[in-house]
Amino acid sequence: MRQGADHHGRHETVEERADRLWGELLQELRVAQTGVQILFGFLLTVVFQSRFTDLSEADRVIYTVTVMLGAGAVGALIGPVSFHRLLTGRRLKPRMVVWASRLTVVGLVLLFCTMVSALLLILRLAVDHTLALWLVAVMAVWFVLCWCVLPAFARHAVRSENGAGGPDEGPGGGHTEG
Repeated sequence: MRQGADHHGRHETVEERADRLWGELLQELRVAQTGVQILFGFLLTVVFQSRFTDLSEADRVIYTVTVMLGAGAVGALIGPVSFHRLLTGRRLKPRMVVWASRLTVVGLVLLFCTMVSALLLILRLAVDHTLALWLVAVMAVWFVLCWCVLPAFARHAVRSENGAGGPDEGPGGGHTEG
């Protein structure tokens, strides 16, 4: 039995919606996973560089925190693959989409923290420490603007155009169950 059209004009069953949302989530994860894996791989090589021993104690702490954040981001952004592999065929896809979406949001938060921490480490070596903090703050604001504020603004604009109410659609961003 098909559900009526939702606020986006789609006629989907709960399972069809979950399939579509799962596909969209996988596309998003492909982008995020590639970037975080490259960044993490780079971070792992830093410790083997001869200049690593010249780092101050504070920079070594920042490096350690950065690597741990990067590992957490990799784990969270690859986690939905485990959800899919371990739960496929058990008729749990609507719930799987919700949990994988939440895990993706956690991964993006950890990626944000990894980026900020890596920038801090690199810029502390390149420029004055105070300037490094300011530059990192500017980039952190930029990330928040690109990753949170602009999407929230777009969501608000669409709601205003279509009238208030109705469930949100998108992985991690709102209501994803029928």
